Amino acid sequence: MKTVALIVAAGRGTRAGGGLPKQYREVAGEPVLRRTIRALLASPLIDGALTVIHPEDAALYAQAAPADPRLLPPVHGGAERALSVLAGLKALEAAAPDLVLIHDAARPFVSPRVIADVVDALGSHDGALAAIPIVDALRREEGGLCGAPVPREGVWRAQTPQGFRFPAILAAHRANPDPKAADDAEIARAAGLSVRLVESEADNFKITAPRDFERAERQAAMREIRVGQGYDVHAFAPGDEVTLCGVSIPFEKALSGHSDADVAMHALTDALFGAIAEGDIGRWFPPSDPQWKGADSAIFLRKAMERLAARGARLANADVTIVCERPKITPHAPAMIARLAEIMGVEPGRISVKATTSERLGFTGREEGIAALALATVSL
Repeated sequence: MKTVALIVAAGRGTRAGGGLPKQYREVAGEPVLRRTIRALLASPLIDGALTVIHPEDAALYAQAAPADPRLLPPVHGGAERALSVLAGLKALEAAAPDLVLIHDAARPFVSPRVIADVVDALGSHDGALAAIPIVDALRREEGGLCGAPVPREGVWRAQTPQGFRFPAILAAHRANPDPKAADDAEIARAAGLSVRLVESEADNFKITAPRDFERAERQAAMREIRVGQGYDVHAFAPGDEVTLCGVSIPFEKALSGHSDADVAMHALTDALFGAIAEGDIGRWFPPSDPQWKGADSAIFLRKAMERLAARGARLANADVTIVCERPKITPHAPAMIARLAEIMGVEPGRISVKATTSERLGFTGREEGIAALALATVSL
């Protein structure tokens, strides 16, 4: 089933202070909106995403949005949240997704587990609402004083994502007469749709007030950092080009290997698998299996990124070093970075590709082949 995330980012966020709308302010060096989009696209269940923005925020959005081919062009929202969601749903209509997950731009810490649970609930319900059951005692305010208790049994605190079967929620929003409706679940219920409560996580909080940015900074800093390394070697064979980091370079030789022998991409793939302790290329794509003969190494790299997403991990940076006397690598490095970024679905600024020689020493110095080393840093 095709599932798309719809990110609502058209609000002004005045309660958060700080001048800029809160979705464009930074947390640990990154705009909140970028973190939110990346968190959603990190789920292997999300096929694409669309953001609804304020008409005046085009430049801010262009700076904040990650470079990801799955991210659709933004659309302008309305004066109320419900109007913004409707604008986004209409923009998605041509893509005809099966499911849509509507999410607040100011919730940058949504986890793959919450996303998966919301999607799973849509297998048996029209809608699903991420929420947290209330455990604290509730009291009414009476003139600034503590008033009567409010029963908390069966009371949940609504969050996002709020997921729906796309045709049903589009029809519900089109029929909605109240642009100030509390949320999409309320609009769905008014249309007669069943909305399942899905238990969420406290970390999936919404940045609303200035103090929330302090909490967000602490939460961003608490992620576990892991580093993986990769190393690979391929010998030269007769041919007229080599493929490195997905880029074909004309040369008087080729590289020998079971797949396309992209030694640099193999090293990077192993580094990614290593960072999450999930083996290496040989475990996932054994050379004894004939289906991988001549295979595009992009398949391997995408699988490694899928495994990162499944673990809730995010790439911080990748650093690839190619060791050879020839061909010259530096002129092709920008194209290599761009190709890796495209395959991995990350910003080019998170990837480094560089080259060195072995000063005519060893098998690379004798021009018998090419070696590659890679380091990958991920956060969990």
